[in-house]
Amino acid sequence: MQLIDGKKIAQEIRQELKTQIEKIKGRKPGLAFILIGEDPASQAYVRMKKKGCLEVGIHSETIELPATISQGDLLSEITRLNNDPNIDGILVQQPLPKQVSTTAVVEATNPAKDVDGFHPTNIGKLLLGEKDGFAACTPLAVIKLLEKSGIETKGQHAVIVGRSNIVGKPLAALLVQKGKDSTVTMTHSCTKNLQEVCQTADILIAAIGKPHFIKENMVKKGAVVIDVGINRTDQGLVGDVDFDQVKEKAGAITPVPGGVGPMTIAMLLSNTYESYKKQCG
Repeated sequence: MQLIDGKKIAQEIRQELKTQIEKIKGRKPGLAFILIGEDPASQAYVRMKKKGCLEVGIHSETIELPATISQGDLLSEITRLNNDPNIDGILVQQPLPKQVSTTAVVEATNPAKDVDGFHPTNIGKLLLGEKDGFAACTPLAVIKLLEKSGIETKGQHAVIVGRSNIVGKPLAALLVQKGKDSTVTMTHSCTKNLQEVCQTADILIAAIGKPHFIKENMVKKGAVVIDVGINRTDQGLVGDVDFDQVKEKAGAITPVPGGVGPMTIAMLLSNTYESYKKQCG
């Protein structure tokens, strides 16, 4: 069984980025975080992302706004960052307060600075197979993990458990593109015979947000199992896959923590650097 070490692969990507950014004369890539309210999980995520920026040499700034902010004031802040020549990426940390529309915030962000890959323009480009948009960081992390681990996707049956806009749908679009060439089945809460469908997967990707949902009896012997889930439980952080059970059967598997998570931040840094290169020609 191959343990797919996301922490190690993410560190290699960060080192490559650091080497590239150190060569830049003049302005460095810039990433702006908008943090609304005082949600501890959001604060922790932004801290981790800022630490990543510091490590590779990306300039970062955090705009902290009160939980009571109006949608209009938040959109004005996004417009200011859209027009700031020193900022290449804008990340509005979710979840947002109830008075603010997530759709309005995503659509207000300049697609060229949407390093999260959530803007409809970037999602459209992804579906069309165009290379000049941004893909969402977590699906991109899964693709990079497969690539860097030498796992073949061509002609393989990939089953995705979960159809979210952040992971499931964009990941299906990435896996089906020319160059990746997987046959993709997307499953969800209304899928009949879910266990049997999962058992047909050469590559099984769990992104459902339920701790230890994927059991050993759902996995084909020798399958590659990618666990996107991060669930906080009394036992600490666990994935959507029952790791101890499934690892005996899988050909390769990602752990939680230390699998997809570190790679997601590495992809955010990578997208920011790509945006910088486009902005600076």
